Amino acid sequence: MKEDIILRFDPEQSLNPEGKHVRDGLSTALRTGRNLWLSCDERTTIERLTLTSDGSFAEHKSFDLTNYLDLPDADNSEVDIEGMGMAGNYLWIVGSHSLKRKKPRSHDSVEDQMKRLAKVKNDPNRYLLARIPFLLDKESGDYVPHKTCDDPDNPGKKLRAAQLHGSSTSSILTDVLQEDEHIAPFMHIPGKDNGFDVEGLTISGRRIFIGLRGPVLRGWAMILEIETEEDEKGMLHLKQLTKKRPYKKHFLHLRGKGVRELRVCGNDIYILAGPTMDLDGVIAIYRWPDALLQEGECMVHHKELERLAEVPHGRGEHSGKDKAEGLAIFDDQHVLVVFDSPTDARKPGDNAVVADKMKVLK
Repeated sequence: MKEDIILRFDPEQSLNPEGKHVRDGLSTALRTGRNLWLSCDERTTIERLTLTSDGSFAEHKSFDLTNYLDLPDADNSEVDIEGMGMAGNYLWIVGSHSLKRKKPRSHDSVEDQMKRLAKVKNDPNRYLLARIPFLLDKESGDYVPHKTCDDPDNPGKKLRAAQLHGSSTSSILTDVLQEDEHIAPFMHIPGKDNGFDVEGLTISGRRIFIGLRGPVLRGWAMILEIETEEDEKGMLHLKQLTKKRPYKKHFLHLRGKGVRELRVCGNDIYILAGPTMDLDGVIAIYRWPDALLQEGECMVHHKELERLAEVPHGRGEHSGKDKAEGLAIFDDQHVLVVFDSPTDARKPGDNAVVADKMKVLK
């Protein structure tokens, strides 16, 4: 059972430099109080909507990440934000960390189309894992990001934005993964080709869970778990979590699907899962019971996961449309799903889009 929720955007803040509307590329969703936070995969901004009296989310305000973080390529290339999470007084943001392959253009010659398909490139801003101070404004009732601010829980101390050390071609995380026995062979493969591709982020205390859309290994998807430490310059570093690695690996048998989004709910982790490659296929929501009670690395077999619901997706004449990308905990019984490449049926008017509110929680 699902209910339509309208998301309304401000036309003055909704177009990227190429003219793409923010509603056409939604990639993650996070609810904090009366606010819904969204990102579009072809921007360097995050978007805040606010719950209104008619049940829709509106009052759109866009926040440019270049005002809070030192992006390697400033606002010249997309971050490809694929996950947001909240912990304490910080909003965490992660980019896809993936390579991309150029698309053939049908109006080009066959030779030129083949040449484009052979080209692989990276966007410098995609290698982002960062946190931004994130406080509730008691007067407005809205959450607001800051570059630095007083810590309301620790008088005399400051909160400041920080990010994982990296460059225009890698980060500390991708550097260490170059030596991983499961992931290393896929680090130089574009995300849409079952290469390394981050999609999904959720936080519990100091524990940061990063979902991978790819690679999927013989039907098994991966979630990376990390913790960070901050140095005196405000840069984040990976904490050593095992004897061998500064991260833990959790494998989940999602029967060929990769992770699209992660959300903590109680001791559980909810997973939006879908095709790892660029194809139509089943998209479903799973529950990993008591995930936060596990201290070591995990192999989670399919029978240990609870399949909560299947999410509608484009098919037939709408192939490649309505691709579920973001999952927010709406309330104690419902989740909210947002879609990349929505069909026209999901776009009432010029600046709105329909999200799905689904009852899945017990």
